[in-house]
Amino acid sequence: MDLELRDRVAIVAASSRGLGLAVARGLAREGAKLALCSRNAAVLESAAEAIRRDTGVEVMTQAFDVTVYEAVRRFVAAVLDRYGRLDICVANAGGPPAKTFAETTIEDWHAAAELNLMSTVYFAREVLPAMQQRKWGRFIAITSVAVKQPVENLVLSNSVRSGVVGLVKTLANEYGPDNILVNSVCPGYTATARLLQLSASHAGKDWAGETALRRIGQPEEFADLVVFLASQRASYITGTSIAVDGGLVKGLY
Repeated sequence: MDLELRDRVAIVAASSRGLGLAVARGLAREGAKLALCSRNAAVLESAAEAIRRDTGVEVMTQAFDVTVYEAVRRFVAAVLDRYGRLDICVANAGGPPAKTFAETTIEDWHAAAELNLMSTVYFAREVLPAMQQRKWGRFIAITSVAVKQPVENLVLSNSVRSGVVGLVKTLANEYGPDNILVNSVCPGYTATARLLQLSASHAGKDWAGETALRRIGQPEEFADLVVFLASQRASYITGTSIAVDGGLVKGLY
């Protein structure tokens, strides 16, 4: 199946490792030009060089903190200056720390909101006008399975990421007339550094046993859906949140 992504321009945030890197690789294999960002310049450039070597696509990088609006604004402006267009934006950021409600501070709540909700807002504010001009766009937020089934000791992620889903639904309605599709993708238990981090605070938890498939997912399995949603083949899918969780969520929706 030709996903018609060749020469599309895609931003992928937090893409030096983990799910973001898997998404970047997936888009590159389809011929998309990339603009990647993360906080660690050395790790980011190493990831970008590997993608260039493996796929031959053009990749630009910029290291910054996605919780800083001015930094996001400068990055998007640089992407438009280099490529002259912007078709896809994958909003992504690391998860907040594992805590119960009683353990959280007010500062924790502000930091989580900035990291996961406001960073998505910042990217949306900057990229959607550029997509409107071309009457084509894909805005995809990476959230968490926690928006469908809260995860124990993750009150910050359970709460703040659900706000991202509300934002996604609203943007899908507002920008649908401009042929801009807005969706969120909700990873379940996936083999990334984040899962190893969570394992430290969930001793004895049987992560694989909670899924219908009885195994942990691979980043590439998650990335495959994101790449499809970024493509022309997903032209009638918007305003939805899709779990890639191996059957972890037990609810009907």
